[in-house]
Amino acid sequence: MSFKSRLAALFSSKGKLDHAIRLTESGKTVQGFALLSRLAAAGDGEAAFRVGRAYLDGIGVPPRLEEGARWIYQSAQTGHIEAAFVLATLYTVGLPEGFEIRPTHEGLDLSHVPSAGPRHPDFHLGIHWARIAAEAGSPDAQALLGYILTNGPEDLRDPAQARSWYDRSAAAGCSQGHLGVALAILEDARTDEQLAAAARHLTEATKGGLGTAFDILGRMYESGSGVPRDLGRAATCFHEAAERNIVTAQARYGLMLLEGTGIRRHYGRAETWLKRAATNGDTQSAALLGDLCANGGDLPPNLVEAARWYRLAAEQKHAGAARALGLLYLTGSGVHQDPDVAAHWFKVASESGDTHADADFGNLILAGASATADEKQALHARFEKAAEKGDLVGAYNLGVCYAEGVTGEQNGREAARWMQKAADGVVNAQYWYGRMLLEGRDVQPDPTQALYWMEKAADAGMAEAQVAVAGLLVDGNVNGRRDHEKALTLYRNAAESGNVDAMFSLAALYGGGHDVPENRPQAQIWFRKAAQRGNGLAQMMLGRYLCRGLAGVTDPVEGRIWLERAKAQNIKDAEAELALLDEAQPDDDD
Repeated sequence: MSFKSRLAALFSSKGKLDHAIRLTESGKTVQGFALLSRLAAAGDGEAAFRVGRAYLDGIGVPPRLEEGARWIYQSAQTGHIEAAFVLATLYTVGLPEGFEIRPTHEGLDLSHVPSAGPRHPDFHLGIHWARIAAEAGSPDAQALLGYILTNGPEDLRDPAQARSWYDRSAAAGCSQGHLGVALAILEDARTDEQLAAAARHLTEATKGGLGTAFDILGRMYESGSGVPRDLGRAATCFHEAAERNIVTAQARYGLMLLEGTGIRRHYGRAETWLKRAATNGDTQSAALLGDLCANGGDLPPNLVEAARWYRLAAEQKHAGAARALGLLYLTGSGVHQDPDVAAHWFKVASESGDTHADADFGNLILAGASATADEKQALHARFEKAAEKGDLVGAYNLGVCYAEGVTGEQNGREAARWMQKAADGVVNAQYWYGRMLLEGRDVQPDPTQALYWMEKAADAGMAEAQVAVAGLLVDGNVNGRRDHEKALTLYRNAAESGNVDAMFSLAALYGGGHDVPENRPQAQIWFRKAAQRGNGLAQMMLGRYLCRGLAGVTDPVEGRIWLERAKAQNIKDAEAELALLDEAQPDDDD
């Protein structure tokens, strides 16, 4: 700086201001702020504006919203246009509750400092200052004024006036103005020409880095609205919007990465963006992450992580996630097993519109999960209403309520009536109704019809029905019909789905003495599967197979272990097998 400039800085207000600005811009923010503060206190509007911005941005001083707002107000009072715009923005975004800008005749009252808390917008003060700056020619203020006239309280809204201000802002090259014009066009767009015009304004808005503009333009490229369909450009737009923390774009970009739509598939990056979207409140992303973790994709399943994401979505009433979380608690997968917690999440899913969860919730209560009398009565009423409207799942659930006496005494006739209605389309109802006909529970026994309905449920894949029907076909208890081949298939299907009783029965069929080829190695495999899941009879049979070498391999040591486990479950034949094993052991004295 020349001697003349330094001298001017000492004696001229403008020189002092220029010197303060140079100090700030050269990195000497503390010295610059100190000089600006003195000038602001003396009434310099530009200095007051810069002090206010320093407080708002934390430049040369710790950030303080209240101090920044007061100095911006003082600057705006002097006619500073940019200060008026910033003040309008502060009022529109909202200031802390209890905070008031109270100038005094001696300056600003800085004695009152509100406690931290949520911001409360004041659109009426916002529109006052926005209009002052807009009429003075500020394109940013013109766009803000358009926003308030569009989105503010009902008494301030004026779409036609808002469009006029947006147009003026856009004509001046303001990105926010272009975005406002685009949104105004899209509000009533009916033709391709209107959509194309909106796309042009959105493109201009993206030049200013506006995330919302990138997001909307991405959706237009994805659907081919107003622009040629281009999934690659759509993905690029979503990425730009996602980087600017637009939650919907984070979710969409993550999904495109996951599916390889418009961009090369990348599971890791997809998961990262979906997590950001879910953490920012996108319930669909949280639910999707739960599915990915539960089912496994490029990585092994992680049920603990799945439960965490399902819970995040379920707490926001996502029906599918709530039901999935309920199933995890029901089975103890990734979480501790707790039927009561499972019932809670099934209830959330049911109330959110998941009809399958209705059945899950009802069945859990029927199985003994805790529920109040009012909850049971409400459940019964909901099922009854649905059933009377022809909903088959509702009819099934109502039938179960009557069969188990959920809200009072059991009523087998009503149970059978509703089960019969539901059996036309609900697999569980087919099985229940078949069992009622087989056992003659409050209906005329009809073994032929019983087998017909239960077989329908079995053929539809219901493991419990497969086991029941297979047992009937093995014994020939219904009209003398024996079909060991079909029984074998049914037992195998149920066993492969995890049914332990089916595992044991399948092994027994393979073991010989039935109308299917004997296959003792297969029998031992299935006895082992059932034994490992705690089936006492299977433990006894596995012990027998290993001790006697019935499947070609003899292992009396392991065989004894399984026999001891079966004995602990009071399986009588296990004790006899152990006695035979002891007799076969050589005497130590021999």
